[in-house]
Amino acid sequence: NAAIQRRRSRLLKLLNRAIADYLRSNGYEEAYSTFKKEAELDNNEELDKKYAGLLEKKWTSVIRLQKKVMELESKLNEAKEEITLGGPVSQKRDPKEWIPRPPERYALSGHRSPVTRVIFHPVFSVMVSASEDATIKVWDYETGDFERTLKGHTDSVQDISFDQTGKLLASCSADMTIKLWDFQGFECIRTMHGHDHNVSSVAIMPNGDHIVSASRDKTIKMWEVATGYCVKTFTGHREWVRMVRPNQDGTLIASCSNDQTVRVWVVASKECKAELREHEHVVECISWAPESAYPTILEATGSESKKSGKPGPFLLSGSRDKTIKMWDVSIGMCLMTLVGHDNWVRGILFHPGGKFIVTCADDKTLRIWDYKNKRCMKTLCAHEHFVTSLGKQPLSRDKELSLCCCLTGWSFEVLQEAFLFSLT
Repeated sequence: NAAIQRRRSRLLKLLNRAIADYLRSNGYEEAYSTFKKEAELDNNEELDKKYAGLLEKKWTSVIRLQKKVMELESKLNEAKEEITLGGPVSQKRDPKEWIPRPPERYALSGHRSPVTRVIFHPVFSVMVSASEDATIKVWDYETGDFERTLKGHTDSVQDISFDQTGKLLASCSADMTIKLWDFQGFECIRTMHGHDHNVSSVAIMPNGDHIVSASRDKTIKMWEVATGYCVKTFTGHREWVRMVRPNQDGTLIASCSNDQTVRVWVVASKECKAELREHEHVVECISWAPESAYPTILEATGSESKKSGKPGPFLLSGSRDKTIKMWDVSIGMCLMTLVGHDNWVRGILFHPGGKFIVTCADDKTLRIWDYKNKRCMKTLCAHEHFVTSLGKQPLSRDKELSLCCCLTGWSFEVLQEAFLFSLT
């Protein structure tokens, strides 16, 4: 009808004026003159000012809308997949099957350099982040509020660990020290020296009496909390030891290294119980399987340890070869390899319910794996740069997941953020 025709005519004139402005402002004088003549545009300085830069603005808007459309299409596909798998989360769904889903609850900014580690407090609604800016920051994850900064290290803080009560926090740094913090008074109560290079990983043992650390000096050391003395040194790795983690009862510790191996050590004897070799690049991260995962692991793999009575222990490893491997430590065998990340795998953990594995990588994604069926069931584009760390809220004392969250930390030149996702 006439109204539509008038609108089209108006839009065409607007477009022609914007094109003419673009040609003139970018120095295409001949094209500008020809176009102006053929489009029958009159000389009007007021209109020229009005439409200055309009074409570029419209083009930018189109690109922004295209990006939004792609994001919405991605969310729609995820929603369809959830419906196929049994529908979205409801109050009747078992909380142990909740998985992270966008959007993130908070984006926490404050560090001036890359975030190296994020962890939850075992009791309170607090989480802690470590950074290459040599600081440790404390956040309230219920509100997303920043609480305080712990300062003392003189170089990048590489790893942090709470004891089971949450009263003590251990940290390690490229300054070659391990520090023990009173988390109630937020004071450093002890500094431990002994490593000859960058201390890349630290963990407080389950009994709370000892701390274990790993270093670029190729060693793993155990320290007495009460005195700060080094009581044991584990040697065997041929390159930088990237991470060390104790098992649930503290009888074993696992370590991974630039030498492309994962080693499992008997704490009492310092004996290397297993050397696991199938990765083809640096092994960045490891995580012990909780007992809640054992039934699913046995069902998925038919592991030999099932026949020998008590199953396990089982261990996960993530590598720069872009793969995740699951190991049966008792027989030193790789049970499965999960492939899907497009860059170095930097963080790995079991979902609290035991049925899923959550990983993060330098491909900027957070992935949730249905390892029983050996498939990636969900991919979250978590950050705009490398995703360096994962953390999960511990089970509450009544063993129910009243709140369960996943933390990711990432590095970028300007903004250093930790994202908090709800598990839903």
